[in-house]
This record gives sequence, structure tokens and C-alpha cells, in this order.
Amino acid sequence: MDSPYKIASAEPQILPVGTGRDAREIPFIAQRPAKSGGPGLFWLSGFMSEMSSTKATAVAQWAAEHGLSSTRFDYSGHGISADRIEDGTIGRWLEEATAIFSEVTEGPQIVIGSSMGGHIALLLLRKLLRERPDEAARIKALVLIAPAWDMTEELMWKRFPEETRSEIMERGFFQQPSAYAAPYTITRRLIEDGREHLFARRPFNPGRPVVILQGLLDVDVPASHTRELTTFLTGDNVKLIEVADAEHRLSRPQDLDLLFAEIGKLL
Repeated sequence: MDSPYKIASAEPQILPVGTGRDAREIPFIAQRPAKSGGPGLFWLSGFMSEMSSTKATAVAQWAAEHGLSSTRFDYSGHGISADRIEDGTIGRWLEEATAIFSEVTEGPQIVIGSSMGGHIALLLLRKLLRERPDEAARIKALVLIAPAWDMTEELMWKRFPEETRSEIMERGFFQQPSAYAAPYTITRRLIEDGREHLFARRPFNPGRPVVILQGLLDVDVPASHTRELTTFLTGDNVKLIEVADAEHRLSRPQDLDLLFAEIGKLL
């Protein structure tokens, strides 16, 4: 039997972003069913992750099975992007997320951000509320998975020992060991640009439901960091769900079941 859902554009496409020396090509996958049954799902990956990750592909598959559109992409320097990770900044990746959201997605969307993607999701909403309220209105809810808000300052710079900070400032970069892949480069530009995009614990009202999933065994984005986020997200529609035996990735079958159950409630 043929699937009732027509998966369009399951192969990566390219969206040009930026101009001049800053021009880059952002690969994305937009999957749209023949008839949508609700808001689309817009996926934002974490730092050093990609649109082919376990959670990203599971979200796309779940969307297809439920008659929903889904959109995911690789930030510059990530996945199949041709750019260098060393050129990446929060502002650059936010620009790419904004472009994909505005130029590729259609209609209402639930924005799902994992780790750094949670930070980008909050920044995207804040940016659109300030600059394009009509576009912001298309964001019906946020689902944040171990959200690394103010990542470059709170989870990088403030955690680094003094010798690492000195190396970043004097040499311009530092090779950060990773538990998930080869060491990656933290640049001075990443840190300094990140300071232009901080929430800095200032009150922020998302104006729509926010669901947060957090593993209590997470050492990359500790539960205390996520709990603090809930203290400056104002309004009365923020829901924090803590998973006692989960680590950072939250990609086990039971974690995905929880994620999809929460998305289902938002629908």
C-alpha cells in the first residue's frame, strides 16, 4: 500500500544565505505531506550536530507519519555544509535559522531545538518578535531539549580555566576535547560574537507554550542551567520535564516517545 503521505524534497536542497564574502550555501531538507494536518515541525540542531542525527531524523519521520511538514538544515560548518566550523558564530547560525524559517517553512510551526538549538530557537523567537511580528506569529510553540541558553558565555567561557581563556584571547582559538567526536575548535570570534546574543537572565516572555525536556544526568547542559532558564522566561506557559536517568542526548526510544507525546499535546 502506498503511504498516505507524500514526502517531498527528501533530498537536501540549498538555500543561499548572506552576501559577498559572507555568502554561504545552507543545505536543508523540507518534507511536506500531501495534506498537512497541523503545524509543521522546524528542527534546530545542537553545536557540532547535524540534520541527519538520530533525533532530527526521528522527528522528520514522526512528522511524516502524522501528516505534518518538517524542516531541518545544517548550520554552516556542520554536517554536509561546505563551510568551516571555525568561521561559525551564534549570530551567523541565527541568521541561517532565520533565513530557513522565513524562506522555506510555510504556515504555523512548532520550533524544536536541541542543546545549542534550544538557544537558537529562543533567539529566533526574540528576533522575530522584535523585527517581524508577523513571522513570529507563525511560531506556535517551542520544544527545547537540554537548552544551552547563552552557551558561549555560560557553558564555555565561564567554565574554562584561566589558561584556556588566555589561549583563546591570545592565540585566537582553543581545541576543545569532545566526548562525542574529535576535538573541535572554540574561537575568540565565537565567544565575542556570542556576547552580542545573550539573554543574560533578563526577563523574556515567549508569548506561547514552551516545553523543556532535561536529563538529570546531563553533564554538558546541567539541570541547574535549565532550571535557571525557567526563572527568567516569564508568562505562565513554561513546562519543564526532568528525566531522572537521561543524559544529554535524550535520544533513547523512551526519550523520543516522551518528546513526541509532548509535541502531540501541543498539536
